[in-house]
Amino acid sequence: MQRDRNPRLLLTAEQPCPYREGLMARNIVLEPGSVRDRGDHTAFSSIGFRRSGDYLYRPHCKHCKACIATRIPVERFQQRRRHRRCARKNQDLAVETHPAHFDLEAFELYQRYQQMRHPEGPMVDGDEHDYMGFIHSQWADTRMTHFRLHGRLVMVAVSDWLEDGLSAVYTFFDPELEARSLGQFAILWQIGQAREESLPFVYLGYWIQNSAKMGYKTDFRPIELMVGGHWQTLSP
Repeated sequence: MQRDRNPRLLLTAEQPCPYREGLMARNIVLEPGSVRDRGDHTAFSSIGFRRSGDYLYRPHCKHCKACIATRIPVERFQQRRRHRRCARKNQDLAVETHPAHFDLEAFELYQRYQQMRHPEGPMVDGDEHDYMGFIHSQWADTRMTHFRLHGRLVMVAVSDWLEDGLSAVYTFFDPELEARSLGQFAILWQIGQAREESLPFVYLGYWIQNSAKMGYKTDFRPIELMVGGHWQTLSP
């Protein structure tokens, strides 16, 4: 990464880790105003930063280094049998993509998803302001992809378009359609979209080994993990 300035890094206060019980977590956050455009966003994503709202952050915990940034090298990705099954199950979905904005139908789906999938999570009681503050940014090229089944909205994939790929920000879907593996299908769609636009990567955020919540990420192989400041391939 080569940029012409040195932004300030801020350290957040510690809070209970959402992934490892009994541990405390904190992040490094780029000072507000440090990121101005897609070029900045791409540069920091390439060294393991992640976006939430207008902030880019990276885990920086005192006693734990378990969070590992991941990305899929699009041209080398190889579908497994489960991926092909998932694609067949969802070939009847209509897909449309547009710039991120508040949409009541999507927000109601998001609320239902949080209530059923994460009833004790920090976002379950979020209002419209919290929702948009999480998915939207003043400087990111964020787009929302709507997936519809017979006209009904069943999934939304929020993605950032970078200079070198797509960054999967968040996906939410109808919890009653679990058999369709919609979250997996959203990643397959993002991989296909990146390939169509000749973008080399899909960034999937952080992965923790032996975490049931994050195990799905390494089902997409080969996948690259950032270890020791360098991207290393976890092969099939």
